Amino acid sequence: MIHIVFNEADVKVLNEAIAMDETLAGEVLLIRDDYAVGPLDNIYVGEGIAARKEWWKNVLAGGDYDGKADSDEVDDYKTAATLVGNMRRNEEEQIWIWAAQNKHDVSGYYWLLNYMKEFQSRVSILYLNNLPFFNDKGHIFYPNWLYEIPAKEFLKAKKLAREITLSEFEVDPDEWTRLCNESKGVRLLEGGKKLMQDDYDFYDSELKRFITPDWQKASKIINQFINKAKNTTGDAYLLWRLKTMIAQDMFDVQGKVENMKDFEVKSKSSGNVSTAE
Repeated sequence: MIHIVFNEADVKVLNEAIAMDETLAGEVLLIRDDYAVGPLDNIYVGEGIAARKEWWKNVLAGGDYDGKADSDEVDDYKTAATLVGNMRRNEEEQIWIWAAQNKHDVSGYYWLLNYMKEFQSRVSILYLNNLPFFNDKGHIFYPNWLYEIPAKEFLKAKKLAREITLSEFEVDPDEWTRLCNESKGVRLLEGGKKLMQDDYDFYDSELKRFITPDWQKASKIINQFINKAKNTTGDAYLLWRLKTMIAQDMFDVQGKVENMKDFEVKSKSSGNVSTAE
């Protein structure tokens, strides 16, 4: 069996669950890119793949993750090719796709489905959509992410596995193609597997709310956003958006505008002069 997840933290907890239940035994593969943000045009061909990689290089440039887009660490196309090869060589192999109810996992599922078509009846999904689980304290909660679920609870979750239907293999790729062709930058989950899209600046107005008249490190602003905003995204994307607004001279800034702990930001005041480097 091959398990597929979409967050690095999911790998650890799922491996812990596998250690508890031999019926789950198998390799855990990670799809690393965040398909809930960024360009999707021609995403399965060379031109689109290169354009997306270049976009990530620009987003990550001069920040905490500078150079990551140039490394081999994130290569989902290589992962997909290996997966397809394994499935073709071993006709008994099965795939389980694990996804929680969040835009990141659902976007990853849609991207992956393109490579799963020929294996229909051998690919199952475990979509934890509005399902309750017990946390470590024994309280019921509704997880937004797989890694929030204690490993022992995965033993119950395995009962949710179901084959991806022929109908889903027909309808879901069409939905993904529609999204790819809209040339938007942000995916949002409406419910179920329904995604809507918005522009690259979608998070800007909410991010502005955490910028005060007092100096704050960019890292604090971003962490407040992640912890308090209704719709959130990764810190790398938020750092890029904050830098974009700074470049538009929307805030006062001091320090070198690179890593999020290297500079401070506050709301614009007529008595201050920007000291961004």
